[in-house]
Amino acid sequence: MSAMTLSALIDQSAVRLQTAGVAFGHGTQSAFDEAVWLVLWRLGLPLDVELGEVGDQAVTPKQQAECSALIDERITSRKPAAYLTREAWLQGVSFYIDERAIVPRSLIAEVLADGTIDAWLSDKTKKVLDLCTGNGSLAVLAALAWPEVQVTGADISNDALAVAAINVARHDLQERVTLLQSDGLNALNPPVHDRFDLILCNPPYVCQASMDALPAEYRAEPELALAGGTDGMDFVRQLFKDAPARMNENALLVLEIGNEVEHFIAAFPGLEVAWLDTSAGDDQVLLITRQALLLHR
Repeated sequence: MSAMTLSALIDQSAVRLQTAGVAFGHGTQSAFDEAVWLVLWRLGLPLDVELGEVGDQAVTPKQQAECSALIDERITSRKPAAYLTREAWLQGVSFYIDERAIVPRSLIAEVLADGTIDAWLSDKTKKVLDLCTGNGSLAVLAALAWPEVQVTGADISNDALAVAAINVARHDLQERVTLLQSDGLNALNPPVHDRFDLILCNPPYVCQASMDALPAEYRAEPELALAGGTDGMDFVRQLFKDAPARMNENALLVLEIGNEVEHFIAAFPGLEVAWLDTSAGDDQVLLITRQALLLHR
């Protein structure tokens, strides 16, 4: 194996990923970005390193072989890169991840980090629920964004909650983030649990037609975290029925529905919502007041 620079190895790896037709969307959007991630991780280099500063660095034949083996695994397994590296990043924050939970990528992270929803909150916002918490990333980000709040992360999957516990401990938030197994809101009935001032929810919302067309990388994730029934709105329908009883008077619900806006509007005609801008557009994350849910019901 001949000598090679880091930049050449990344370019070669990107070509292999592109040629193999792997799917992206679990932290990267292109073959080049994914090649950068995997090669830097395999070589033990910081993921935020400036390529212009290290691109001419020589890569030994042994390092080339190690990176090639990782690219082979990515191509043959069709697992998201995050499952191979056991790490995912959301809004610059590192999270542990494995196959027990969906790879974190919720657009709600953006509106937490950029302060979009802060204007809707008040000094009375003390209790936050991250429903369908998965690996706990939104619960952690909420706790980091608002140091004065208590956060509950709830999920139906005990496997996912085990991953979430790793991340809560990783960010030293055990005193402020509580994890709870719950099928939707079933285990959060007042007065056993306090009502919430804010509910964050990235639910299973993928409609059946989209589930049938998912690339293998998405099928490597727990189906429970993705599939939302025929129109993708099964979980959301139950959530809207149950949520007001778990919300304080002026509470808010922030919900991600991804590419299912047409199904959402068809399922909930007349529901007053505020759409929030994200990098994916202004029709994928929305905010609803408790009063709007009550009026619609």
